[in-house]
Formats: sequence, C-alpha cells, structure tokens
Amino acid sequence: MNLKQALTASLLLAGSSLCAGAIVNIDKAPHKTIAPKVFIVSMFAPEAEAWWNIPEFNLLAHNISVPGLSPLFPEVHCTKDHEICQLITGEGEINAATTTYFFIAGIAGVSPRTATIGSAMFARYAVQVALQYEIDIRELNSNASTGYIAQGTDSPGQYPTNIYGTEVFELNADLRTVAANFARKANLSDSATAQAYRAHYKTPSGKYKAGTLAPGVVECDVATTDVYFSGNILGDTFENTTKLWTNGTGEYCATAQEDNATLEALLRSSMHKRTDFSRIIAMRTGSDFDRPYPGASAEYNLFEADQGAFGPAIENLYVAGIKVVQGILDGWHHTFAHGVQASNYVGDIFGSLGGVPDFGPGRKQALVEGGNLKKHSRVNLFRKTCK
Repeated sequence: MNLKQALTASLLLAGSSLCAGAIVNIDKAPHKTIAPKVFIVSMFAPEAEAWWNIPEFNLLAHNISVPGLSPLFPEVHCTKDHEICQLITGEGEINAATTTYFFIAGIAGVSPRTATIGSAMFARYAVQVALQYEIDIRELNSNASTGYIAQGTDSPGQYPTNIYGTEVFELNADLRTVAANFARKANLSDSATAQAYRAHYKTPSGKYKAGTLAPGVVECDVATTDVYFSGNILGDTFENTTKLWTNGTGEYCATAQEDNATLEALLRSSMHKRTDFSRIIAMRTGSDFDRPYPGASAEYNLFEADQGAFGPAIENLYVAGIKVVQGILDGWHHTFAHGVQASNYVGDIFGSLGGVPDFGPGRKQALVEGGNLKKHSRVNLFRKTCK
C-alpha cells in the first residue's frame, strides 16, 4: 500500500480534531468545538453528492476547511447542528471523538457468487488482497491458477510470513448487523438495464444465483486493491485470499480501492484514543460485477458491458445509508452513545488495540514476521554489546 502522508493527515486531522472536540474555525464564525455523532466518509464526488440536497438534513450547512485534506476536497461538510459531518478522501489505495461513528460509504465491484449489482454490502473484514508477490500468469506453467503469491512464501495458498500489518482489519460484527438491519428497511434503487444484465448470470449449477437476485442488503466482506480488475481468475484469487487471510471466516463480495487505507489511519487514531475503532461501519454498494457472465470475456465485462448499475449504486448510498444514519441518531441515548459491544475481536493483525486477533498466525508471531521483535532484539543486543 502506498501510505501517503497527505491523506493520513486528512483523516487524523478531520477525525481526531473534529471528533475529539478540538477548536476549529467554522465558516469564519467564533471558535467552537464540535463532536459529530456520525461521520460519513466518501471517496469521490458522486459518492459525496448522493448525500447532498436530501430532505433529511443539509450536509452543506457548514463547510469547514481543515489543513491536510485533499486539494480536490479541502473541506469537511457538516449539518447545522454538527451532528453529521462528511469527509471526501479522494480515490485510491492511499493512507487514507471517541463517541463518533465513522460510516465509510462508497461504491464497489461485486462478486456474483455472494451479492449483486445495486446491493448494499456491510463488511466485517477488509482485506488488502493485492499485497502479495505477483508473477504474470502467462509466465507460469499451464497448471497455475493464479500469479499472486503471499509475501514471504513461494506458492499460492499459504499465509504470508512477511507481515505489513495492513493485510486485514476486523470491524465490530455486532455493529455491522445493527447497521445492516437498519439498511434492510430501505427500498433499494434498481434499473431495467441492471435487471436484464443480471439474467445473464443464470447457470444450471446456480453458482451465480446471488448475482441474479434483486438488490438487497448483504453482510459480507470487502477486498482492497488499487488494481481495477475483471475476470474469473483474479476474482477467484482474491476470494481465496480473503478466506485464507481471515482464517476461513471472511466471505469476499465487494472490491474497492480505499478501505484498508482508511482503516489504517483510523486505527492509528484509535491507538491514541482519538477515535473508537469499534464504532466504524463499512458499507459498499455494487456498481458492477467483478467478473463476466458465462460466455462473455473479461474485456467485455470491463470495457463494453452496460450493466446499468452505477446510477442505482450511487443512489443506494443514500437510500440505504440514510437508514443507518437515522437509526444511530434515533437510538443515540438508548444505545449508540454508550456503544454497541463487539462480541468479536476488533482491530488489526498485530492486536494493536488489545485483544487476541482471530486471524493470522497470532499476535506474537505476526509481530516477529512484521520485524518488530527482531528490531527490538537487535537493539537489546547492541546495548548489551556496548556495556
């Protein structure tokens, strides 16, 4: 992952400054502290604009300039009462108050094995699937199923032994279900073109049955990669990677560019008690299938097919997302101010926030493979040598 400092500053400044109640200059008005209840994280203009000019609230009531934000999107937008704010990070896999809920809401590619275009997908795991060695599959033997090989290994299907720490993030599964249930109250948007396109995924085996259904709300997981890919080989590779790296628990359904970067920034902020990592919701709406229907080519799927789902996916960010935002606000005093207790592990592969990761080789071994304990051992050896 290219961890660019600019977006790290964007999230940490916007998240920790606003959410921790720091003093900021609001529309040139006197200094005032703000602590949003919900912080919407959008990635680019169409995703952000889905939340503007809606009847429930006006996100453009306050436009707050924060140093370090993207030059394309230099302001945080907030409602009049500052209960809801929005940050636009910019696209791509870059490093993107403890009572605030961060709601990551963007569009994504979708696997027809687990969901369909137009659906709203809520993640427990975000997996950085392309953080691997890669050999062009055309240069491998004819039996090769993929050109991706985990770092520190020499063949597919092995857990990485060189650990970066951003491979997998696990979110609050209980909060995910609460948010998904809010979204299930929505009447999701669709199009005639998308309905016709889904029909191509009907097969005798039914392996793409999920892809043929009408848009719905699905609890499944998101893969992060800057590679905007298309095809069965890569789709299967990243599906297998998601399953392997979550120790068999994760179920890949959505592919996006930003989530692991955003979550890494929020993890670092949570380590300093500026944000609460257990109050993050990650929702993606399906804008296109990650692989072609039987008989079509990967090139056709990526470059030519009119899947008719971009518009509905953008609309469903609001249609499904507004139910989540309203649910949090309506249940604030009864439930959400105190937080939704997670019954699962929450955090990264290193156990940086405490607890025992339920994926990976174990905290101690992950730290060793990440170089942490080796580094400290070298330092201690140097100190002993110099005495």
